Amino acid sequence: MRYFFAFSSPALLRVKPNVCLKPVYLVTLFLLTSLASAQSISRETVQLTQQNPDSTYRFLKSQLDRTISEQNTLASGDYLQRIGILLYHQGSYAQAIDHLLQAQKIFRAAEDGYRLARNRNELGTVYYYNEQVDQALTQFNEALDFYQQERNPAGLAQTYANIGHIYEKKKATKQAFFYQRLALQYGRIINDSGSLTKIYENLGSIFEDEARYDSAYFYYRKALTLSRKNGDELGQIEIINNLGDIFRKTGRYQQGMELSRQALQQARQHGERYQLSAALRDMAKTFKLLNQPDSAYKYIEQSRDLTDEIYAAANNRQITLLQTLYDVERKDSEITQLNAQKRIDLIILSASGVVLLLIGVLGVVVISRQRLKIRNERATNQQNQQIYQTQHELMQVALKNKQLQEENLKGQLELKSKELTTHTLQIIQKNQVLEEIKNDLATILKDEKRDQKKQLRALVDKISLSFNQDKYWADFRTIFDQVHPAFFQQLTQRFPELTATDMRLVALLKMNISSADIATLLGISTDSLRVTRYRLRKKVGLSEGEPLSTFIHSFPVQSQLSPGNKLIPVS
Repeated sequence: MRYFFAFSSPALLRVKPNVCLKPVYLVTLFLLTSLASAQSISRETVQLTQQNPDSTYRFLKSQLDRTISEQNTLASGDYLQRIGILLYHQGSYAQAIDHLLQAQKIFRAAEDGYRLARNRNELGTVYYYNEQVDQALTQFNEALDFYQQERNPAGLAQTYANIGHIYEKKKATKQAFFYQRLALQYGRIINDSGSLTKIYENLGSIFEDEARYDSAYFYYRKALTLSRKNGDELGQIEIINNLGDIFRKTGRYQQGMELSRQALQQARQHGERYQLSAALRDMAKTFKLLNQPDSAYKYIEQSRDLTDEIYAAANNRQITLLQTLYDVERKDSEITQLNAQKRIDLIILSASGVVLLLIGVLGVVVISRQRLKIRNERATNQQNQQIYQTQHELMQVALKNKQLQEENLKGQLELKSKELTTHTLQIIQKNQVLEEIKNDLATILKDEKRDQKKQLRALVDKISLSFNQDKYWADFRTIFDQVHPAFFQQLTQRFPELTATDMRLVALLKMNISSADIATLLGISTDSLRVTRYRLRKKVGLSEGEPLSTFIHSFPVQSQLSPGNKLIPVS
């Protein structure tokens, strides 16, 4: 199952190439400003927003500032929700959740049930992709309660489908099927062919997971029929890919290959790179089952290269958006400073006017010495008070600037942490693909076709050699040093006998990577990993029963060096 929610996953967003940016930007703004009462942002709006996330964010932020200044709270909630959805589609889940929670607070205070329920569905989806499944289910259930009270079939169809998807991912097939059937029931009531298409596809996916391929084929065909009726050429690509999976899983390899080729051709025509990658991957699987390893390797490599391009483009867009967020926040900070400076200038101007007025009065009217002395003393006290007030405001501005700088640093650290996680996942994916191909080729070597063994053995050795390449580790080390400054430097100073493999193991344990993924990243078996961990414990002087992970996570912030070259936690 690849696509189920009311709006799509960031990895599934379709971006058409070679589109003029200015017309796209204008159309995007028009669509976004006209959706105040719409139930959810359409697929076309998401596509346009994906092409210019930074420009769209600037526009939405300016509209949000305007509605706040006008004290239009509901409109502010709508723009907060749209910014949250924009950030979600760019993969900035934490910031998306923050904006959607702000919108939810406004809608709850205004007692606007429809806006609140719609926001709960959007927030639940972001929670799901942020791997907070329980929070996602809570949001969907609260939205469901409202739509049931209002007897709103459109909202019920969407929410039942969302809940069904949650249960499917939890492997609770009966509950997933139950909710998807309810979604189908209400989808037929509103006769929304787009919703029905997605629900049919959801049901097909459930049956496919249960290996009930006839039923899965039935619902995929119904989804394809509706999609063709609606003229949704992009949506058809995914369904055709699913049908190809059914044929491949039932042993009808040639029919499955024909559908995969059809999906491949349509994906290329529409510039749909994600579905193009999926079609290439499915063709590689089919060639593998047809015992054609050369073709399988060719297509899996093409799929992997395309996936790398997709993620690289997504990362670039996300970095651009984050830079825009930083620029907007910095601009707001500068505006605040300018306003503060204007107030200070006004105070100084007022003080100057008062002083000039006093001088004029003293020059025109000369009274007695005593009265003149009293007047001067009053003027002096007033000036001191104004100077004190000015200094106090300057201190407040400086304090706020320091807070903004700290927030910017935290944002940069969060970005680097995400880059480090993404980089690690890419290494894991690369090694897993190479391991699968290596195992397949090793199996072929056991056959009696000795005329192929020499070439196949050379290919196995070449793949094995790629596990030892250090390019990924060099990039990994650079990003890791930015997230954990001076960690490696202090570690090598206190334990100079640590090898490069030891340092890599320490870094992966510091990131809480699982043992299976660590073995994959290092290109070794789990048994070899246990030996490596044991040797590392000996080198850092850990006693028996003392956890290695606890030691690494406490180093070096809460630790000190003992005479035996062992780190002892500071009490």
